[in-house]
Amino acid sequence: MIPKDATLRVVRPTDNLKQIALMYSKALGFEMVKQFDDHDGFDGVVLSHSKHPYHLEFTQERGVTVGKAPTQDHLLVFYIACSREWERACRGMIDAGFAVADSNNPYWERIGKTFEDVDGYRVVLQNSDWAI
Repeated sequence: MIPKDATLRVVRPTDNLKQIALMYSKALGFEMVKQFDDHDGFDGVVLSHSKHPYHLEFTQERGVTVGKAPTQDHLLVFYIACSREWERACRGMIDAGFAVADSNNPYWERIGKTFEDVDGYRVVLQNSDWAI
């Protein structure tokens, strides 16, 4: 069993490192907690919220093109219970350069909104609590 105090880091390649870092920071309020250049051929940034046990890391391998997301179902999903906070978060996504997208899975459209970044990866903001 993984300990409760473990930190989750989701790592994703990109061809647009600076733009992606700025989009996710601006839209979701992430802070850059680490940045690296030419670490064994990779440049990258680690974004996080100081009070949350997860990180998003974006990497760009020098000389390699990774292209767009392989499918429309590569998602990050955030559950936001308060309608006002959810609406504010949705506006923040658009202001940061995310495009509103039709979800491939209709489930996400019922009480949420799907957004796509410049790499074709998607973020879903659900207007509900997450329940097991």
